[in-house]
Amino acid sequence: MHKVLVALVVSLMLTASAAAVQFKVMIATWRGCEEACQGFQDYLTEKGIDAEFIFRDANQNKEILPDFLAEARAEKVDLILSWGTTVTRGIAGTLSEVGDPAFNHDIPQIFTIVADPVGANIVETLDNTGQPNVTGTYNRMPEDVNIQTIRAYLPDFKRLGLIYSASEKNSVLKRDEIAELSTKLGFAFNSVELPLGENGEPRIEDIAPKVAELKAAGVDFIYLGSSSFLRENGDMVTAAALKNGIPVLSPYESLVRDSEALISVAPRYYDVGRLAGEQAEKILVDGAKPGELPVARMTSFAIVINMDVAKKLKRFPPIDLLQVAETVP
Repeated sequence: MHKVLVALVVSLMLTASAAAVQFKVMIATWRGCEEACQGFQDYLTEKGIDAEFIFRDANQNKEILPDFLAEARAEKVDLILSWGTTVTRGIAGTLSEVGDPAFNHDIPQIFTIVADPVGANIVETLDNTGQPNVTGTYNRMPEDVNIQTIRAYLPDFKRLGLIYSASEKNSVLKRDEIAELSTKLGFAFNSVELPLGENGEPRIEDIAPKVAELKAAGVDFIYLGSSSFLRENGDMVTAAALKNGIPVLSPYESLVRDSEALISVAPRYYDVGRLAGEQAEKILVDGAKPGELPVARMTSFAIVINMDVAKKLKRFPPIDLLQVAETVP
């Protein structure tokens, strides 16, 4: 009887062990779990990858990012997914900080929704990250495609406007990229900087005056660029632009569907999350080393046009563009 009980206990212990979660994955976000975050989870779940997700949201406070890393180490997570430039730099650090124990150089990490990982000094190139434990996804299309789209919509386009925030690295990088592109592609470019408050962050009340400043400069289109602050306050940006009679091209599709941007040229964030899931599968299941994986690029994009905004601006899209774009009321 004693041997039978021992065998039963051992059997139960083995069963419990087999039922244990195979992988622990921390998902670190900047402003909550959105479409990319969900797409990542769905991909792993659909692939039958047994993972426990540990969600940590910075709530736009970069000071707590070191706590996320400390917890990830204590919990011995198998992978960290970091959303956005600020979160990724706060956890993985930059190339100049490789070897600094304050940053993650031991746990496999995948970044996603990072506008310019090379410019932000997170990776050396999209093909060679330069950080052994880091890879990611790249979801931004070449900016010349946005300019081509604007010209397709507005053939007499001459001047582009951009609002940027010096408190966001990716926002400044995008300003510099567009400035260089304006010379190459032959359009005028006006960029205006949001002043920072006492806390070092931009202020909502400065959005409308900056849009008016671009109106005074005679811009034909406003490009939303790359800014978490402006995306979060997109309703104010697009409303001010519409009031001033200026169309907005947004890299964020939601600002066309749910706000008053005129047009977006962008990948689906949900699909970007699934692409990050593919990277995770290669690391967790196939045993690939993150630093040996190139940053995965999105290859499909969607053009979405808000027809209600087009009507208010009295700028209806040409037939050729309508044939490839999705329209929303």
